Amino acid sequence: MKTQILKISELKETISTAIILKESDNLPKGLFKSNELAFLKKRLKEEQEITIFRYPELIFIYKIEDENNQSFALEKARKAGARLFQILKKEKTGIIQIWNKSGEKPLLAFTEGLLLASYSFSKYKKEKDSFELKKILVLDENVKNKELKELSVITEAVFFARDLVNEPLSTLTAEKLAKEIQIAGGKAGFSVEVFEKQKIKALKMGGLLAVNRGSIDPPTFSVLEWKPEKPANKKPIILVGKGVVYDTGGLSLKPTFNSMDYMKSDMGGAAAVTAVIYALAKAEIPVHVIGLIPATDNRPGLNAFTPGDVITMFDGTTVEIKNTDAEGRLLLADALAYAKKYDPELVIDVATLTGSAVLITGDEGMAVMGNNRQYIEKLKISGEDVYERLVELPLWEEFSEPLKSSVADMNNLGTREGQTSIAGKFLEHFTEYKWIHIDIAGPAFIHEDKTYRIKGGTGSGTRLLFNFFKNLFPKK
Repeated sequence: MKTQILKISELKETISTAIILKESDNLPKGLFKSNELAFLKKRLKEEQEITIFRYPELIFIYKIEDENNQSFALEKARKAGARLFQILKKEKTGIIQIWNKSGEKPLLAFTEGLLLASYSFSKYKKEKDSFELKKILVLDENVKNKELKELSVITEAVFFARDLVNEPLSTLTAEKLAKEIQIAGGKAGFSVEVFEKQKIKALKMGGLLAVNRGSIDPPTFSVLEWKPEKPANKKPIILVGKGVVYDTGGLSLKPTFNSMDYMKSDMGGAAAVTAVIYALAKAEIPVHVIGLIPATDNRPGLNAFTPGDVITMFDGTTVEIKNTDAEGRLLLADALAYAKKYDPELVIDVATLTGSAVLITGDEGMAVMGNNRQYIEKLKISGEDVYERLVELPLWEEFSEPLKSSVADMNNLGTREGQTSIAGKFLEHFTEYKWIHIDIAGPAFIHEDKTYRIKGGTGSGTRLLFNFFKNLFPKK
C-alpha cells in the first residue's frame, strides 16, 4: 500500500477536506462563510452526507448518526469512507485531509473504509488503474500515531491477501505460494520453513498427498512463525490455513457455472493466515503465533484419488473417500494433527470449506464452531468490531454419525444436511486442544464491488484475526 497516513495540527489550504462530525454545530468555521454554515446546518438535519465541489478542491461532510448498534454505526462510517474514495478517484484528487469531531472509533473506521476501497488488481491489464490515493492527513488530537500505523499495516496485509487470492493458478501454484510466503516473511520479520514433497511423504501426511495425486505440481507445507522477544503468551497460538490453490473438485468434478470459475480463491484461508501473521509481525504485536499452510491444487488428472479410496492421515486415522471435492478437510486434518507437536494454547483454522456455509451467511459473514467458549466469544467481539461477523454453528455428537465408515475409521463426506457442521466435526477428530474452525466460504470472494470490499478476493479473516490478537494481547 502506497498511501501515507499522517497527523496534522491544523487544516491546510488548497487541499480537499473530509469532515466527520456528530453535531452540525461542529462545522469548522474557517472553511465556510456564515451563510454557508447556516445552509449546511439545515441540510445536515435532513442528510447524513454532503459533497461540495470547489474546484480544484472538494469538501465531503459525513455526520455520524446515533445508532443503538455501534458495530453497524462503524460499518456505515467505513462505507462512507469508501464512497469518498470513489469521489476522489473520479476527481483525480490524490490527497485528502480529515477533520474529525466524531470520536476516535468513527474516524478510524472511516479512514479504514477509505483505504480498503483504494485496492485495485490490474496486474494483467494493458490499461492499468493509474489513480493513487497518495496521502491522508488526519486532524484529531486524540487519535494516536500508533493507531494510524496499525491501520496502515492491516490495510497493507489485506491487500496482500487479496492479491494472493486474485492470482490465477498459472502464477500461484503451491510452490509459488510458498515462495510468496517466504518473501512476506523477509519483509515483515517472521520466519518461514517450507516442507517439500519428499518431507511431506516422510511425515506421512496422507490427506495432503492424496489431494495432490491428480496434479503435475508438487504440494508444499509452509510453517510460519512470529515470535517476539517477550511474547504475552507462554504457549503458541496456531493458525492453520487451507491452501487449495485451485479446486476442480477432482474426479468428483464441480459443475462449471459459477462454481469452478472462481476456484482460484480456494486458498483464501491460507491468504488470510499469511496476511495476519505479516500484520502481527509488522505491527510488533506481542504474541507468539505459528502458521501452518498445507497447499496443493485438486485436479482429476494423473493418478487422482478416487471415491472409494481409503487413505491414512498424518495421525494414523484411516479415511474412506466418498467425494474428492471434500478435499479441504483432508489437508486441514493433517495440519491440525501436526499442530499437536507445539502444545498450543489455541488452534484456529481458516478455510473456504463448504458451500453450505455460503447458504447460511451469504457473503456477509462466516461460520464458526469449536470447543472453547471463551475464545469463540472473543472472536465474535472482534467480528463485530471489524464487521467480519461470525455465526456460531453446533458440533453436536449426532454429526459424527454420518462420518462413520464400514471400511475405515471415518469417511470424508457425511450427509448434505448439516454439512458445514459435519465438516467441522470431521476436523474436530484431529484436535486434542482448544480449537476453533472458521469457514469463510461466503465472503472470501465476491462477484461485484461492495463499497470497500472490491470484486474478487476480499482478504476476509485478516482484519478479524488481527483485531482478535491485538485485543487478546494488547501492546503496552
